[in-house]
Amino acid sequence: MPFSTANLASLLIIKIGLDPVLVRFGPVSVHWYGLMYVVGIAAGLYVALPYAERHGISRDRAYEVFWPVLVACLVGGRLYYVVQSNLGWYLRHPQNVLATWEGGMAFYGAVFLGLPALYLAARRVGASVPLLLDATALFIPLAQAFGRIGNLVNGDIVGYPSSAPWATQYTNPNNTFVPSHVVAYAPAAFFELVFSALLFGVLWSLKDRFRVPGTLFALWLGLYSLGQFVLFFARANSVAAFGLKQAQWTALVVLAVAIPAWLLWRQYFDRESDAGQVEGGTALDESRVTVSPSASPGH
Repeated sequence: MPFSTANLASLLIIKIGLDPVLVRFGPVSVHWYGLMYVVGIAAGLYVALPYAERHGISRDRAYEVFWPVLVACLVGGRLYYVVQSNLGWYLRHPQNVLATWEGGMAFYGAVFLGLPALYLAARRVGASVPLLLDATALFIPLAQAFGRIGNLVNGDIVGYPSSAPWATQYTNPNNTFVPSHVVAYAPAAFFELVFSALLFGVLWSLKDRFRVPGTLFALWLGLYSLGQFVLFFARANSVAAFGLKQAQWTALVVLAVAIPAWLLWRQYFDRESDAGQVEGGTALDESRVTVSPSASPGH
């Protein structure tokens, strides 16, 4: 049988045969997706907590804010995914609505519910909202990078069918996320992973460069939204309107709101600087702590 270019392409395609369930203990299953989110949260805390401490927010206060925000983000991300994916199926299977460990999160939902939760929790403990947002900007992309490994194993984020040598084919019959086990798809989850890692690198390198607290978060939100707008062209999601998918429209709306909101906040901060205070009664000098760029995240 002659060897063709098509045969070579099929040999180069990356085959993923992992079971989305890492291990089973009777009725309890540990999913790769859930495990990688736990690892991602731990990694995010490793860099975010020291950042918050160096800017005057104690670890205890940070944790008092973190837990309610985490719950809000998980609920918001899952509900937004349910609404925008297959709402009818979930209405028929309500026990799966909050099964985040199975895969399926829409991150903008986490943002929409997480932001008010952070604001309320920060006000309750007397911590600076913009500084906590900056710490969150370091936490999110690093945690997401690990989470995307779970997506890659799951196959719940895929691109269009592809014969490129970097395409992925999911061969495990227990994988119920991919449309087909005999078709290879563009590895959209891997593209997201690389983007998250690069975004974290950019933010980490700039974490001590900004005068106005909250700028790091605004930069993360803007770059993340731009990234989602571009990356979703490669994802096999349904088109909402005018050739764009729902996440792309959401990204455009977020950018349209976030940019003027940050400009207004910067004007407010500069105005309040003359009085020696910033948002929430936090002293201006506490919001401008100078940190050595050589400081490691664990110290």
